Amino acid sequence: MGNRVAGKVALVTGAARGQGRADALRLAEEGADVIVVDVCAPLPSVAYDSATAADLAETVSLVEKTGRRVVDGVADIRDLDALRSVVDDAVGRLGRLDIVVANAGICVPKSWDKVTPQIFADTISTNVTGTWNTVMVAAPHLVRAGGGSIILISSAAGIKVQPFMVPYTTSKFAVRGMAKAFAAELGRHHIRVNSVHPTGVSTPMGSGGMQAEIMAAIAGDERLGVMFMNMMPVDITQPEDVADTVLFLASDESKFMTAHELSPDAGVTEF
Repeated sequence: MGNRVAGKVALVTGAARGQGRADALRLAEEGADVIVVDVCAPLPSVAYDSATAADLAETVSLVEKTGRRVVDGVADIRDLDALRSVVDDAVGRLGRLDIVVANAGICVPKSWDKVTPQIFADTISTNVTGTWNTVMVAAPHLVRAGGGSIILISSAAGIKVQPFMVPYTTSKFAVRGMAKAFAAELGRHHIRVNSVHPTGVSTPMGSGGMQAEIMAAIAGDERLGVMFMNMMPVDITQPEDVADTVLFLASDESKFMTAHELSPDAGVTEF
């Protein structure tokens, strides 16, 4: 336990499990009170298992064990009004907001000719519009607090193209650009905005039929499979590895870093 973000309040979306849960716990371990939000319902178009209310309750329990306060809320980040209601209520209960981790997102891997209009629309509405919604409902609270840090979770696919993921790659490049654009306008309020670009992470996003979808796509053009290879001799990273980067960007250790992309990606974007 430490105090790198002591006295601060953080919002984490997609926090019921996986990467979002790891981010919430890491911030709580370092002194932050946490608002955890998740849709807790079937995700659109995906082949993997969706988070549940029980998953979110477990995140709340784990945060409470750190001794920090936690407020949870159920909202679809695609619904601006619903998300604003949850966030405004939680901030009212905790008193302020200093850190935003826009983590929620989906991934639907398929070869380009098997991507349907619905898959494309679902991916963009969740990963791009949902991320924009998150910043729009949270940023006013950071302005009132006199500053803060906004962290948008993108992907290695937001720096280097990854095959068989046209909608996902499109969305994650958009998130990278969104971070830079928000950083430009929010800088005068002492708000920093950066993006994080992990390689493959061991989370429930890889559960269910996800791996079968990826392997089926690679089978159609095996030459492109190498594009998923990490430079370092690791096949996959852990949510806690990415959470360390999130903590750094949330803390004052990065107080002059904004409009940047940090890549805990094992070198995949350089290989």
